[in-house]
Amino acid sequence: MPSRLIPLFPLQVVVFPRTPLPLHIFEDRYKEMVGNAIRDKSEFGVVLVKDNGIVNAGCTVVVEKVLETHPDGRMDILTRGQRRFEIVSLNEEKDYLQGEVSFFDDDDFAPAPPELRDQALDNYRALSNLSSPRERGEPDLEDRQLSFQLAQSLPDLDFLNSLLRHRSEIGRLKQLNHYLAEYVPRQRIIERMRALAPTNGFGGKPAGL
Repeated sequence: MPSRLIPLFPLQVVVFPRTPLPLHIFEDRYKEMVGNAIRDKSEFGVVLVKDNGIVNAGCTVVVEKVLETHPDGRMDILTRGQRRFEIVSLNEEKDYLQGEVSFFDDDDFAPAPPELRDQALDNYRALSNLSSPRERGEPDLEDRQLSFQLAQSLPDLDFLNSLLRHRSEIGRLKQLNHYLAEYVPRQRIIERMRALAPTNGFGGKPAGL
């Protein structure tokens, strides 16, 4: 597939196709980038940034809605993931980073077995029952890439990045089920320990309670 030059937004986040991503835009270079995307109804690429730079794969987003515009030009926007891509080369001609990218999709479009999807949904419901502050909405069960819907709120960016790159829904669901089978019980223990932890640091309740 031919490469294409697109703006890049390095963030400590992974976004998937058709999943929402709210953003607060405050740097001048990204005000310009997002302003152009709104004006032209065009995409920009979100890429995961790490200590040693950006990873070479990401997902484009489009601005679905401008939630608020502040007097100083800052913006609160709601974006939604579109297409996955790999970075071919970087371009620094503008104030914000651009990249020549090659878009990709799954190589294997075979539908996932119902039992594999059901297991993933059970794990997702168990995840949603945790008292984590992360919001977990209802997944779109019609999405042929359901794994993206189920994984979007997980905090492990390296794991999410590996899912983003994976080109088989069956493979992604297997990875997700394996991950959640370990993650959910571990989080339950952490939350139970937090609930039992002393509140004043000395093994008892705070004075006066």
